[in-house]
Amino acid sequence: MKKAVFLKLRHRVQVRPKDVILAGDVAQMIADNEETLEKIKQIPIYRIEPSDKNMVVIDVMKVVDALIRFDQSLDIQTVGPAQTIIEVVYPKRNVSFIYFLLVWLLLFIGSAIAIINFHEDVSMKETQQHLYTMITGEKADKPLLFQIPYSIGLGIGMIVFFNHVFRKRLNEEPSPLEVEMFNYQQSIDQYVILHENKESMKRIDDGD
Repeated sequence: MKKAVFLKLRHRVQVRPKDVILAGDVAQMIADNEETLEKIKQIPIYRIEPSDKNMVVIDVMKVVDALIRFDQSLDIQTVGPAQTIIEVVYPKRNVSFIYFLLVWLLLFIGSAIAIINFHEDVSMKETQQHLYTMITGEKADKPLLFQIPYSIGLGIGMIVFFNHVFRKRLNEEPSPLEVEMFNYQQSIDQYVILHENKESMKRIDDGD
């Protein structure tokens, strides 16, 4: 009698170096028999090797093959993605305060220069001077009446745009930067999957 098993690969899984990846780590599974389900979740699929570096792609066919080898009476139905990305997470190195300070200064100075250049391109200073003259009837080289509120508003606008005050999120809506990072990560994942498939086909061809 066939034992029905429904299998869905996870999109991305984080593991440590030299870990043994089990079927339950890379896939969500449902079976009509709880005992069978617990057994197949413990089936080893892959062992992380130093040559794998930080990315491994596991194909659904590899998982199905391991399950059938374990029990030929399994009737496996797959849904969802055909590959899962295994991200090998290595221990983080301690970053020195001097290195952190240098990076912070680089980003701060770079951002300041970008803002200054933008204001020069759009003639912001001349525009504020002209507005100040129109409203007050007086000329001023430094129209602080506009420059101070504008500077404060610029900072508040950046906070609202990025939806963060340091590590605190203002609301649950993702910021434009987070959306772009998500799209970037999706593109990387797609590239990794396609690149890994090409490498696998090349190894098969070389073997023939």
